This record gives sequence, C-alpha cells and structure tokens, in this order.
Amino acid sequence: MRFTERALNRLPRPLAELLLKYRETVKFVIVGGLSYVVSLTINYTLRLTVFDSKPVTALTIANVIGTVVSYFLNREWSFRTRGGRRRHHEMLLYLVVNGIGVAVNSAPLWISRYVFGLHVPNVSRTVEEISDFTFGMVVGVALAMVFRLWAYRVWVFPHDDARPAPNRHEVPAQAVLPAPAPAPVATDSPGA
Repeated sequence: MRFTERALNRLPRPLAELLLKYRETVKFVIVGGLSYVVSLTINYTLRLTVFDSKPVTALTIANVIGTVVSYFLNREWSFRTRGGRRRHHEMLLYLVVNGIGVAVNSAPLWISRYVFGLHVPNVSRTVEEISDFTFGMVVGVALAMVFRLWAYRVWVFPHDDARPAPNRHEVPAQAVLPAPAPAPVATDSPGA
C-alpha cells in the first residue's frame, strides 16, 4: 500500500474524498510549502551574511532558487498529468510565470521598505524584521502562490490528462469496523 493510501486511510472518508477531489491543489500547496522552506532558509542565510543591507536582493535570489526546486516537483508530481506543450515551450512559460511570481513576491517587501519606510533608522530593528518577514515571506508568498496556481493551470500546464498518470487511484477503502449483525429475533415456535 502506498504512503498516500495509508495516510488517506487514517482520515475520515469525507475528508479523504475532498483531498482526492482537489489533489492537484493539495500537491501544489505541499510543493509550495517545501519551496517556501527552501526560500526562507536561503533568504535568511543571505540576509545574515552577504546581503545584510539588501533584503530585496536576498529575497529575490532565494525565490529564484525556490522556483527551480518547485518547477521540477510541480512538473513531475503536482501537475504530472497536465501538459499539452513541448517541454522547452513549457519550461519557457514556467520561467516567465515565475519571473512574474518573483516580482509579485518581492513587491510587498519593496513597498514596505521604500514606500512605507519600514527600515532602520525610521523604525527599530525589531519592527524592521517583523515588517520584512510579514511583507516578504507572508504577504508576498501568498500573493505569488495564488498567481502561480492560476497561471500554471491556464498557461504552463493547460490541458488536463495530457500525460498518462502512473497510478491514479480512487478513494481508499476506509478501515472501518463492519456494522454489527442484527440480534436474532426470538420467536415462539410451537414445539418448544
């Protein structure tokens, strides 16, 4: 039994059906979560070392690396049955969409820093860090995620079932105890 089937067997049947119905979106969110961790780690590694005074540059580099990770995971897992374009055309569209996604992700941080002035010496270092995290890693990521999901479905991987799925499966049978058998009904028999 596959890991996915084992995990779904542990969930209530309505929730398992809902997750399977929206499995493409669920996989996209999982890949996004992993890419988020990659971007977050690289962003703060760069910000705490070589780009300490250039947070937008650090975030942009981190997002580019996270995008490369996300392409391969989305292509081979989240949208594995979608396609309809030649590989090089698909990759070019993916890069364009993600270039726009990186800009969408970086825009809230840029606005907070350079329009609202939420940086030292205008605010304390603590306020600057909270603002950078909120606008760069929360608001920016959320806006870019919604844009990317829409753009992948419309432009990058436009046709569903363009590639055969290796192993599509239905909602797994839930491990539910069978209903108890009804109790025998006592009858008065004439010879008893």
